[in-house]
Amino acid sequence: MERAAAMGTVEGAVSAGKGSVRARRSGQEEVRERLFRLGASALTDPELLSVLLVPGTRAKHLAEELVSGRGGLKALLHMDPLHLCARSRLGPVRAAQVLAALEFGRRAQRATERRPRLRTPREIHTYLAPSLGALRREVFHVLCFNPRNVLLADVRVAEGTMDTCLVDPREVYAAALHLRASALVFAHNHPSGDPEPSAQDVSLTVQLAEAGQLLGIKVLDHLVLGDGAYVSLLERGLLPGGEGCSRWDTAGGPG
Repeated sequence: MERAAAMGTVEGAVSAGKGSVRARRSGQEEVRERLFRLGASALTDPELLSVLLVPGTRAKHLAEELVSGRGGLKALLHMDPLHLCARSRLGPVRAAQVLAALEFGRRAQRATERRPRLRTPREIHTYLAPSLGALRREVFHVLCFNPRNVLLADVRVAEGTMDTCLVDPREVYAAALHLRASALVFAHNHPSGDPEPSAQDVSLTVQLAEAGQLLGIKVLDHLVLGDGAYVSLLERGLLPGGEGCSRWDTAGGPG
């Protein structure tokens, strides 16, 4: 009933006035009508974006211009808010609305479970990609697990620049000890899009794994996330004690 009432409201607004309704209604009104009739999934990327922009014919052209640019929607998600204002001539309020809507969509891709069980590098990548894949700077996360592979917390312990991120081992293990975690997975992103780990990434992983051994906390893996891809140091055989493994066993380490 609510959907029918909403449709009636939209169609009534579209149909108001004299003469040929279809000739006079704006393209944006047609888009809204199709959204109510067919659902948001039926709209193209530019049409979805035009719904968020200022009413009128300019919204459609502006949306097409933004989406058709280099990188499409992904580039728009990466875009600095001030750059978006300058490029599109949007005001700060409308630019913030567009970026917030894109961020909501990105977060919706994340696992719906508050404390999911994650057993493989691929599952970790699926869980983290929506939150790390669009960042313009490097960040370092510590995922803390209990003995049943249940995620206790996903903690960001460091933020860096476009190509570097300094990690303090004390911050890494402070989070783990506070949560009484039995095992950890490390993850960080490469804003360049290339997930290939650097020599520094490997060295840091070895250093942190050795510290974990002293504390009785297992390091299960370190994932480097790039543009739609990832590298698992466990799968690469670069994690101490985990050569050739592709899944984890928190009770006995990588297995």
